This record gives sequence, structure tokens and C-alpha cells, in this order.
Amino acid sequence: MSYLSDTEVLVTLALRLKGFGEIETISSVHELSLSTTEAVLAEMVTANKCVMREVQGVEKFVLTPTGREQGEEFLARELEEAGVRDVVQFGYERFLSLNPTMLQLCTDWQVLDDGAGEQKLNDHNDADYDKRILDRLIELDAEVREILQSLEEGLQRFRNYSSRFTFALEKLQSGELEWLTKPIMPSYHTVWFELHEDLLATLGIDRASELGE
Repeated sequence: MSYLSDTEVLVTLALRLKGFGEIETISSVHELSLSTTEAVLAEMVTANKCVMREVQGVEKFVLTPTGREQGEEFLARELEEAGVRDVVQFGYERFLSLNPTMLQLCTDWQVLDDGAGEQKLNDHNDADYDKRILDRLIELDAEVREILQSLEEGLQRFRNYSSRFTFALEKLQSGELEWLTKPIMPSYHTVWFELHEDLLATLGIDRASELGE
């Protein structure tokens, strides 16, 4: 049976992935109930692990430096207790090898060649062009799911990524084209970015140092 994370670990990690989020958004990352998420956030605010800010009447939360540091300690402890550091490291390396493919796919989705050597924004009027990119995404999706399967066997908290990828992909296939790259929503690229950040946080790798390698 895979390792089950403590709820504070899940909320802290979700806050890190979202950066600045409201209760509904934070709870959705690991499918926690709103009441559980709200209770954990209240405890974290009291302990100065996160702070709440009202933005246009909506309560949003962000980690404090203390909360981020303790969150990293939680994740490091999890790896040791679960004994899955090698599994996560291997999953991360496999994911990293797919990342350039995903980035190129997103670029091709947003920009296309007009045939005269010039690039222009994709207005999505060429259904065949878009379909070819979505076919590439389906192939990539199959590969990332293989990675997630091994990660889920080690840490249960990775399980929700599959359903989030599926939801975004189904939206795309139904014609809602913003579900590939649109930010500030759980688009396919948003979930991909969060999985990347999750792996970095879990292994204690700084994103800037990764880019410098």
C-alpha cells in the first residue's frame, strides 16, 4: 500500500504549487474536503505557516517563509519514512526527459507557421493542425501516466494528477481549446507545471539550479 500523507503536508504542498490560492483551489489539488482544508489553513495561519489576504472579497492564502521551510522538511521526512526516494528520483528524471516535448507542443499550439516562413498566433481555424497537436498530446499523456503509476505506488498523493490530466484532456477533446495552455485554471499545462514543481519540492531541488544544469 502506498504511503498516505498527512493532511497538513497536502495543504502545504498545494499552497506551494498554487502560490496564492483560495480554499476551493487548494482543496482541489489533492481532493481534500473544503472543511478539512479550511481547518488546516486556520491552524497554519495561527502557527504563522501561511497568511490570508482578501482579494476583491475573496479569501486567498499564501505560505510564509516558515511554512515553506517546514513544508520542505515534511516532504524530506516523507521520502525517508516511505523509503521511496529512488522511485521518485527515477520518476522525476523520466518526467524531465518529457518536459521539452511538452514545451514544444504548447508552443506549436499557440503559434504556427503561415507557410511563408513567418509565425503567427494560432487562431484555431485549422482543425487538422489542432488535431495533429492533440494527437501528440495523447501520446505524451500515455507516457506521463506510466510515470505517475510508479509514483502513485510509492506516495498516494500523486494519485490525483491522473484524474486532473484526464479532465483537462476530455475538455480539449470536446472542443474547449483553452484547456491546453490557459493559465489560472486547471488546464493540462497547469497540471503539468504543478507536477513538475511537486517533484522538485519532494526531492528538494531548486528550479533555478535545474535550469542551470
